[in-house]
Amino acid sequence: MSDKKKVGQKKPKSVPVTQTQDDIVYGHIFDAILEQRLPPNTKLNEEALGGIFSVSRTIIRRALLRLSVEQVVDIRPNRGAIVAAPSVEEAKQVLKAREVLELSITELAVENATAEKIKELRELVAEENEAHAQGDVGRGIRISGEFHIQLAHMANNAPLLSFQRSIVSQTSLIISLYETGNQSQGQCSLDEHTTLLDAIEGGDKKRAMSLMQTHLDHIKSKLSLDDKVIKEDLHLVFSDVIKKKLKV
Repeated sequence: MSDKKKVGQKKPKSVPVTQTQDDIVYGHIFDAILEQRLPPNTKLNEEALGGIFSVSRTIIRRALLRLSVEQVVDIRPNRGAIVAAPSVEEAKQVLKAREVLELSITELAVENATAEKIKELRELVAEENEAHAQGDVGRGIRISGEFHIQLAHMANNAPLLSFQRSIVSQTSLIISLYETGNQSQGQCSLDEHTTLLDAIEGGDKKRAMSLMQTHLDHIKSKLSLDDKVIKEDLHLVFSDVIKKKLKV
């Protein structure tokens, strides 16, 4: 089986297929950041997280270290971990890096597109649309991020995929800090996702890259330089995990 076919067969989920305890904890925290349920500067208390997920602090530390490598968690010596809070200058650098990255991914996605992968991406757009229709903004934002991560899967380039996971989650933090206006519209326009897929499916590389550029410009246009700090309770953020434990 070719590598291209293998990539096309992956399912759009943040949590890796191999469900180790490390992966599960990492996946929950990663999704919470994408959904903006864990805002920038939130303290990630190891003891609290260990109790929430019923795992050792060693497993929590490994998950937090993994997230720190992706630059969405800051681990401070003798002070613990917090959700990263990019400065204005850092935000500008991340957005520029995302622009370069997404355009490369889009170009490769056109070259490596498969009918199966296009179908999966259209299903994600439908899920995103449904989430926003139900007023579930956080879920819509996470699915929007997943759309871009799965687009990187279709590009069939492992390093770009790795970079994309980090950049998408960092962008979510930036939006959480600096977005203005109606957040119920979500991170990305649903119509823009659909038209982008149409261009990719049609093999129109020039149009697809132009649409991606416009798409990213729209994301940047919603941002301001007003810094806001929000704190959340970890038990509230992961209340779904706690409820599942109580049902067991």
